Amino acid sequence: MEIVERFLKYVSFDTQSAEDTGVTPSTEKQRVFAKYLKEELIREGLQDVELDELGYLYATLPSNTDTPVPIIGFIAHMDTSPDASGKNVKPRIVANYDGGDILLSEGIVTSPEKFPELLDHKGEDLIVTDGTTLLGADDKAGIAEIVQAMVYLQQHPDIQHGTIRVGFNPDEEIGMGAHHFDVEKFGCKFAYTMDGSEIGEIEFENFNAASAKITINGCSVHPGYAKDKMVNAARIATELVGMLPADETPETTEGYEGFFHLTNISGTCEKSQLSFIIRDHDREYFESRKAEISDVVETINEKYGNIATLELKDQYYNMREQLEDKMYIIDIAKQAISEAGMTPQVRAIRGGTDGAQLSFKGLPCPNIFAGGINFHGPHEFCPVQSLEKAMMTVVNICRITAENLRT
Repeated sequence: MEIVERFLKYVSFDTQSAEDTGVTPSTEKQRVFAKYLKEELIREGLQDVELDELGYLYATLPSNTDTPVPIIGFIAHMDTSPDASGKNVKPRIVANYDGGDILLSEGIVTSPEKFPELLDHKGEDLIVTDGTTLLGADDKAGIAEIVQAMVYLQQHPDIQHGTIRVGFNPDEEIGMGAHHFDVEKFGCKFAYTMDGSEIGEIEFENFNAASAKITINGCSVHPGYAKDKMVNAARIATELVGMLPADETPETTEGYEGFFHLTNISGTCEKSQLSFIIRDHDREYFESRKAEISDVVETINEKYGNIATLELKDQYYNMREQLEDKMYIIDIAKQAISEAGMTPQVRAIRGGTDGAQLSFKGLPCPNIFAGGINFHGPHEFCPVQSLEKAMMTVVNICRITAENLRT
């Protein structure tokens, strides 16, 4: 089975995760896909294939060299985003893309005017949707590339490699992918998530992240008789938002700039609730942002009399902290990408990744491109050539590790 055929088969599975089920995996349909993958891995000759009760799938490609080489791993997630439907995906291939508009279905067009990144792939073969679902390259492209690389290595026994571990997990899109990943059982010195976007990307920096939930308890009184009595929780909520810097939001920042993001605001005069996420690449700035939102709540309490409560929780941290003394892992990826015919592009993730959480669990795990673009919506597409280059990057990493890290 070639990589395109493999990928198209994978996207036929609806694996959308859900935030509110309280179980792992969060949707049973992810387990259906995991069972299919388990059988495929066995069929493709991998060993120690294990699907646990939580929907985590592990497998091994044994070493083909007598020289000891560190065990390394490749990881991708099986779920697709709750942001858009992944049911009945109808992919098609736009061969030799000409740089113009792509009609997905009646009235739905993917245009380079809105998505200029299309022009970077002129002349390539683009896998697109019919405009009613996402495609699922995030992260079924990563799974296809890893599986195809394992097949390729078996078909080319002249390529020396150590023991390779493969891990596929559920629920990455709801931030739970790494929670039950068994790092000890995986048994790797280091690993890579195949979950990036454009070709050549290597990511080993991500946001430090926290959530903040604020509850404001007001006092409702008939507005005709409210003077010196009413405490309007809804109005105070908007006042609180205005106390945070207006130019430090997602829509006003880029690169390494952090932000406060109001994700939800609701309520009445009697009670209001606000939810924020706090992000910054720099740990010191991250801590100062948490202090700033705490100070804002304290100011509201001083002004109105202890009406606001704050629940502040750290979510994940910048994996760079865990990789700064292991930059050879990044160097291997750079060399592998270069030898696959691309220019390495080191970028900071303006978000999180399973690799960040895994790195803090003791498994250094930077992120590598998988090739899909415009994730989480109907304008998602994936060049065939990107799938192939990512697959060769995995092969190259396995070979370079065996050449350079013999123990």
